[in-house]
Amino acid sequence: MASMDKNISIESQTKFNKYACACAIVASMISIIFGYDTGVMSGAMIFIKEDLKINDVQVEVLAGILNLCALIGSLTAGRTSDYIGRRYTIVLSSVIFLVGAILMGYGPNYAVLMAGRCIAGIGVGFALMIAPVYSAEISSPTSRGTLTSLPELCISFGILLGYVSNFGFGKLTLKLGWRMMLGIAALPSIALALCILKMPESPRWLVMQGRLEDAKNILLQVSNSKEEAYLRLNDIKLAAGFDEKCDQNVVVELPSNSRGQGVWKELFLRPRPAVRWILIAAIGIHFFEHATGIEAVVLYSPRIFKKAGVTSKDKLLLATVGVGLTKTIFILTATFLLDRVGRRRLLLTSVTGMILALSMLGFSLTMVEHSTEKLMWGIILSIASVYTYVAFFSIGLGPITWVYSSEIFPLKLRAQGASVGVAVNRVMNATVSMSFISIYKAITIGGAFFMFAGISILAWLFFFFFLPETKGVPLEDMEMLFSKKKNGSRTAELEIQQKISSV
Repeated sequence: MASMDKNISIESQTKFNKYACACAIVASMISIIFGYDTGVMSGAMIFIKEDLKINDVQVEVLAGILNLCALIGSLTAGRTSDYIGRRYTIVLSSVIFLVGAILMGYGPNYAVLMAGRCIAGIGVGFALMIAPVYSAEISSPTSRGTLTSLPELCISFGILLGYVSNFGFGKLTLKLGWRMMLGIAALPSIALALCILKMPESPRWLVMQGRLEDAKNILLQVSNSKEEAYLRLNDIKLAAGFDEKCDQNVVVELPSNSRGQGVWKELFLRPRPAVRWILIAAIGIHFFEHATGIEAVVLYSPRIFKKAGVTSKDKLLLATVGVGLTKTIFILTATFLLDRVGRRRLLLTSVTGMILALSMLGFSLTMVEHSTEKLMWGIILSIASVYTYVAFFSIGLGPITWVYSSEIFPLKLRAQGASVGVAVNRVMNATVSMSFISIYKAITIGGAFFMFAGISILAWLFFFFFLPETKGVPLEDMEMLFSKKKNGSRTAELEIQQKISSV
């Protein structure tokens, strides 16, 4: 930490900066488009299958190809954001989304529809990496959890809008309805690209480019006092490899990896022990976010409710709207709890609830499937279990995955480290979305959710042993938190918390 006066008032630390919040909200809006694209496809697939006469395998591919293409986008986004900046990377993501939405809305046949879905997928990869990273870098430690969870909240709101769009446009003609569902996402893409141009660049990226004066001016806007702004600037300069006494407006001689050179070597070939632990934590949390079954519920909820005994198309879509509403409400709740309760406690509580809800869902669907008559209690328990599962996921594992993975990497490794996590996330998302129908046909739909419950138990154990608490820890101190051995992580947490308390 910088050896400067750190007597920042408690009021300054706890005050919520409205400008930083506004910047994070605008950056996170890109996630609404992605969430919409995910949610709307769950209902649109019903109409696409009927209109284009495609089979279940083609439906699975259509559902999952978005995430395989997002893998390309996420791996490219890290280096891109190091070169052109966080802000212009968000603009690029909006433009890619726009092209994908237009193609999907046009969709005269399955091939064009797939092409549009693939292009949108690349935009998804960019959006999922850059929105949390930008939010984390613009916010102060005391509000970082709230602001960095906004992209996940926006995804949930987008999913809800997608479900509502299904219900509304589903009443149009077969050929027009699903095309309107998919194509209307082009409109917010245009608006968002224009809005983002008004936003400031990430001060941490500006420091990495040697633009210290620009970084200082932005930090003065997103901090609650001059003292806090100068403290954050000095910490960022040290993390970027500059001398804390450097007072040049623009530094010409930059550190060798200011544009991302050598990052892959530091991450994979010769990582420091702390970086290795950080990488394992980031990959693990992204792996388990989707391995525990959320995509199966969000994307295939109409099929799940149909298996439970709901047969009317309108009732299926209406029940699915309830999934989106539940997800949005509980992620909104999580945004207020993350900086108060902490990441670790919320995460373990969340996964415990998910294990119970998945077990209940597996049991109820198994009973309905093996019953010769309609079981009303089975239908009610199935729907309640889905809503409970989504609620517990949304209050913990959903938002914390993005908050945690975007805040733990050191500054020089953050963009590309976060992109690795997103790549794992998209691979697991694609794996679940493209195989769920085949899995439940092989082991029954109840068996599929018992499988997800078992994976959730493994997730709980991983989180308990590998993920230390990061609440309130400055981004520049994360490596110190992970520098201890696992059994000493609590000691590291206490050391950092004492350090923060002395500020």
